Amino acid sequence: MTSDAAGHGTDQQTDLQTDPQRWRVLAVCLAAGFVTLLDVSIVNVAMPSIQHALDASATALQLVVAGYTLAFGLVLVPAGRLGDAGHRRGLFLAGLVAFALASLAAGLAPSDEWLAVARLVQGACAGVVSPQVTGYIQQEFRGFERARAFGMFGAVVGVATAIGPLLGGLLIQAFGEQDGWRWVFGINVPIVAVVLVYGLRVVPRPVAVRRSALDPVGLVGVAAATVAFMTPFVLTTGSGDAPARWWFLALAAALGAATVGWERRYERRGRDPVLSPEVLGLRSFRFGALLGLAYFAGFTSVFLVVTLFLQNDLGLTALQAGLVGLPFAVASGISALASGRAVARWGRPVVVVALCVVVVGLAGTDLAIRIIGDEPGRTVLLCCVVATTQCLAGAGSGLVIAPNQTLTLAEVPVRRAGVAGSMLQVGQRVGSAVGISAVLSVYYGSRASGASGATAVGRGLLITIGLVLCALVVALLDARRRVRADDRGDGADDGEAPDGRTRAA
Repeated sequence: MTSDAAGHGTDQQTDLQTDPQRWRVLAVCLAAGFVTLLDVSIVNVAMPSIQHALDASATALQLVVAGYTLAFGLVLVPAGRLGDAGHRRGLFLAGLVAFALASLAAGLAPSDEWLAVARLVQGACAGVVSPQVTGYIQQEFRGFERARAFGMFGAVVGVATAIGPLLGGLLIQAFGEQDGWRWVFGINVPIVAVVLVYGLRVVPRPVAVRRSALDPVGLVGVAAATVAFMTPFVLTTGSGDAPARWWFLALAAALGAATVGWERRYERRGRDPVLSPEVLGLRSFRFGALLGLAYFAGFTSVFLVVTLFLQNDLGLTALQAGLVGLPFAVASGISALASGRAVARWGRPVVVVALCVVVVGLAGTDLAIRIIGDEPGRTVLLCCVVATTQCLAGAGSGLVIAPNQTLTLAEVPVRRAGVAGSMLQVGQRVGSAVGISAVLSVYYGSRASGASGATAVGRGLLITIGLVLCALVVALLDARRRVRADDRGDGADDGEAPDGRTRAA
């Protein structure tokens, strides 16, 4: 029996295709995950249109992009904890309704300030929904079937992030530069309406759970430390940034230390802290969370800097820029669908090999841009080569996100599913904010110093490659740990086979 089977009360496996109810729940979760993650990247190609239509400032534009991620990360842990406390269904449905309303407000924004605030609210609503998605997958599936479900979720993550620029470009092409950006946000409303109608019918009612105090001090401390840490990165525009913003990192460190101290004291009093020692004590969770932070820091920023280069430096339309990124989305989705069986059979080595493939693909993109350059007569050739190298990177990426999520959460008890999933996603959102900030600073700083667009984007891509290499180092260390555990014969942490593979049914 896996470690979390006890929390669920059974070790029985159910195949998705022979259990319609679980299939329906998963379908609703994947649709909700798609629409909330789509908004991470769909706005990238709309930035020039928003700037022109609303005369938006650089700070407002950065908040439109990164403010979503900031608010997303802010509410993840509290929402995950509340979901584990028996409120998962209510939070899932209410979060979707609020997300649709915030999307409508963003689409109708009369000013850049209005749009920035709407994006913050939209991100917070997405942060309420997201941990319920991973919580339901943990709750409904076991062993190999859970790996398959997370493989499908990984496909959604990769496709939603990569296809966002293409969908945004299609909408701007269809509705025009002046108003097309409004549909980038408004498209969420009909999608959520369909998901809600179906979700009301199939999302499970709350199961009986052991009630415990919610540790409000811990919840506020985690949220405040997260916001303080992400704020300087969110405010980074690459031009004229106030150095004083980095003092937020000192505040984050102080808040983090105070929160950890409170959580230890709270646990000694026999209470149930937010930063669960049961989850943080799992080596597989710690390695997986660190890997996810480093990978998302590199992975997410690629689309933004390449899209800026294609539109601002090569003069491509939003649709054309989105088409260049389409091969990444297709390859990522296909490989992610196959990742469940792969990780169940080979475990962490799948992620190691996949990260090597991603590095090769990103290095190919970097070299193509540096060698071919931004000469007008070479635009078609450059786009073809970049699309090919991004396809390779996408094939690797699909075998990173879902397998890492499966391995990271494999040992987490079901009663901790929501908060563990949210803690993992906080790392991903923090990584995204850090990566976008670093890449934008390098890109805009290089342009300000007189560098060509090809040189500037090449320097930004070096940052992304370095971050993915950091994720590769973590994966190698985790794989080595698992091999040593196998050699000792004591197995890996509970819930894994001794060689580090997740136990199938």
